[in-house]
Amino acid sequence: MYFEVASLPVILDDLCSRFIINVPDEELASVERICFQIEQAHWFYEDFIREINTSLPTFSLKNFSAKNILLSFSTSFNDFLQYKFRVPVCGAIILNEAQDKCLLVKGWTSRSGWGFPRGKINKDEPDSTCAVREVLEETGFDITPYLKEDQFLEVVIHEQRIKLFIATGVPESTVFVPMTRKEISKIEWHRIADLPTSKVKAGSSGSYDAAIQSIGGGISSKSNNRYYMIIPFVS
Repeated sequence: MYFEVASLPVILDDLCSRFIINVPDEELASVERICFQIEQAHWFYEDFIREINTSLPTFSLKNFSAKNILLSFSTSFNDFLQYKFRVPVCGAIILNEAQDKCLLVKGWTSRSGWGFPRGKINKDEPDSTCAVREVLEETGFDITPYLKEDQFLEVVIHEQRIKLFIATGVPESTVFVPMTRKEISKIEWHRIADLPTSKVKAGSSGSYDAAIQSIGGGISSKSNNRYYMIIPFVS
């Protein structure tokens, strides 16, 4: 195959053509949008190309971006990170039929913690559509029949809005398989009573107070460090 024998400079040129040069003009209108395209190229390089050609080096996103490209690179990359971490995030708190367990996903690396399935919203994408898409990508499960627009938790952390819809009544026998590559390592039900609680309540909306109040009712017996991504939503 092409990628098995191609040199690194040739591969980087190929990725530049695929993900940057030939994309619509609106995707190149700002440094932030260009960096998102570079991030997509980085994922493709690490997830696919390096599996085909194991002699290729691995790169962090920052080093990969530098190889591809930006004038005033350091400033541009830092601007991109600030922008990226302000993009709104949507997902779901999935509860079992007894409402005593919630579904959590764990990131790919050994240092990753547990969190609710969620992801960044696309341009002009409705919140609920983003939540359904991201949960499907991370768990392989379509929450559409369980999602109600007015039942959600929402917090703002470091200028980033995070909105999680409540999806209740999902059978524990459901088979969950992530659709993304090298992003999710585990998907498991966790007892709500065992989750660490937050000293600050997440803002809530909708009429689903019973389910919301049930989250995190007990004293944690697990390390908060493994669950830092869910603590703002647990009270």
